[in-house]
Amino acid sequence: MADRYDEDDEPAPNRPKWIGWALVIFMLLVAFGVANVGWLIMRPAPAASAMDEVMKARPELAAGKALVEGSDCMRCHGLTRSYVGPAFEAIAARYQSQSDAIDHLARKIREGSVGTWGNVIMPRHPQITPEQAQQMAEWVMAVPPAKTP
Repeated sequence: MADRYDEDDEPAPNRPKWIGWALVIFMLLVAFGVANVGWLIMRPAPAASAMDEVMKARPELAAGKALVEGSDCMRCHGLTRSYVGPAFEAIAARYQSQSDAIDHLARKIREGSVGTWGNVIMPRHPQITPEQAQQMAEWVMAVPPAKTP
C-alpha cells in the first residue's frame, strides 16, 4: 500500500498567527462593548438619585409615591421620560411657580384633562380619593424639575 504523501509533496503552509490574534482581540472588544452597555443601562439615573435624596429629606412623600406606583400613572408618565403623557419632572417644572399647583394637579388626577400637553388625554381617576390625589400631587411636585438647556 502506498503512502498517502509522496516524498515530493510539501506540507501544507502554516496559517498566519495574526488571524488568531485578530479573532481574540475582536472577541475582547465585543465583550468590553457588551459590559459597557450593561453598565450604562444599569447605572442609576441622576434624576432617580435626586428623587431618592428628596424622599430621605421628606419621608411623608412615601405614601404619594406608593400611590403613584400602585396606580396606572406609570403607564403614561415616567420620572424623566415622556411616554404617552409628560414626564413627572416636566410636570413639576411647569407648575413649580404656581401657588395652587398641588390642588390643581390633585383635581386633574381625579377629573382628568385634555389639551394641557397637546392632544394627549389624561383620563379621569374617580376611584382615587381626594386625599390620595393630594398625596400623589405632593409627590409629583416634589420631583426635582427638569433642567432646561
